[in-house]
Order: sequence, then C-alpha cells, then structure tokens
Amino acid sequence: MDFKTVLYRESEKIATIVLNRPDRRNAISYELIADLLAALKQAAESSSVHVVILTGAGPAFSSGMDMENLKQLIGRSDQQNLKDSETMAGLFRALYDFPKPTIAAVNGPALAGGAALATLCDFTLASPKARFGYTEVKIGFVPGIVSSYLVSNVGEKRARDLLLTGRIFAAEEARELGLVTEIVPPEKLLDRAQELGEQLLENSPASVRATKALLSWFTKDQMDRQIGRAVKENAAIRQTADFNEGITAFLEKRRPRWTS
Repeated sequence: MDFKTVLYRESEKIATIVLNRPDRRNAISYELIADLLAALKQAAESSSVHVVILTGAGPAFSSGMDMENLKQLIGRSDQQNLKDSETMAGLFRALYDFPKPTIAAVNGPALAGGAALATLCDFTLASPKARFGYTEVKIGFVPGIVSSYLVSNVGEKRARDLLLTGRIFAAEEARELGLVTEIVPPEKLLDRAQELGEQLLENSPASVRATKALLSWFTKDQMDRQIGRAVKENAAIRQTADFNEGITAFLEKRRPRWTS
C-alpha cells in the first residue's frame, strides 16, 4: 500500500513506520492519521510482522496537530467536533491495543498528540534531544483522550502536573517518570530499536500476543468509560471562547488573551 505521509517497510519480521512530514515537523494532519491507521492495520494483519517500530523523519518525532487542520477546527459543528475527537481517540486506541509489540524511537520533540503517540507504545526509546509535553491547555484544548493513559502510566499527581501546566520536559525526566524506557544516543537510536525488536522476536509470538491482549483486557472497561467521557470533553471545549482565542493566538504567534 502507498502512503503519502508515512513510510512503511518490513524487514526480518519487523515493520518500521516513519512519520514522514519532516518539513512540518511531522505534525498530525487528518491525512497522517488515516495513513498511520492504515499502516498499523497492514502491520497487524501481516503474518510476516511480529514487531513494529514507530519513529519520525527529520529532527522531530511529532510536533502535535497540524496548523492547517487547527485553522479548520474553529467554527465547526458539535457533530463535526465529536467526530474529530472520536477519530483521534481511535488512533490512540489502535496503538495502545495493538496486538504486537510496539517500539517508539523518539528522535526529537514529541508534543501534544505526538507525545501521546510516543508514550502509548510498549517501549519508548528516546534520544537526549527528545522533548515531551502535553501542551493542549496552552491553546485552549482539553488533553482528555491522553489523560486516561497518562494517569495509568505515571499516577494521578504526576499526570496533574504534566496536563495542567502543559510544560515541556526533557527525555531524562520522561525516563524518571516512566514514560521513556531508555535514553539512547541519537546515532544509535534506530539500531537500538532494531536490537530490542530482535530480542522480542526470540519470544513465542503467540505468548507475546496473548500477554498483550491480557494487559489490554485488564484496563478495557475503565478505558472505555474514561475515553468515552474524554471524547465528549475534547469536543465540547471547541465551542468555547477560550478555544477560539487559543487557536487564533497560536496561529498568530502571540500570547493568548483569555476571557472566560
């Protein structure tokens, strides 16, 4: 299958998916969401793939949502906002529940939705140049969809810190929080991801898949409830004055003037 915004290759039972919009710092567009979902589906259905590596082209992993798509969010209907939120939730869920082991090789900044993609993988390897941030509150969004996963990963108190401040933090802090598995020199990042993938290939594929399915089952009911509510909150905030101001200020490269 041909993709416009991701690169996909299979080699020695490992599929590598590269977010391929380096000129836009691999920002998440609607087209990229569709391509990434299709690439994950292809890897899931391929009998010759047992491990997936996810990384970014160029100096960034993913800078978050694409600016052109951000412009389109202002003035959308309730139904359109709900559908958009459900689409993003579907992408996150597809990655979180992916039936085969996933490895994120975070080569640079991973912000907002990009941070979610990086930390939803089973293993997250990061270059010292990587930066993370759940920055949605800075532009009037609600980081609802990722919040459930984040609380599960780092605990409620730490999740409150990251989500309410929207601060950007370094790879070392991400490792201390448990969001990063290992920090790897930039020139060795993909080699280390490949090495980890080969280590996973030594295990029984059936056992690995069953273990992943069991881990997903442990949290399924809770995740269903939490993400259902998060989707609604994510859609509802888009009808507020703060959302319009936050997006406008971001696009105009100025500080927002909150009025709510």
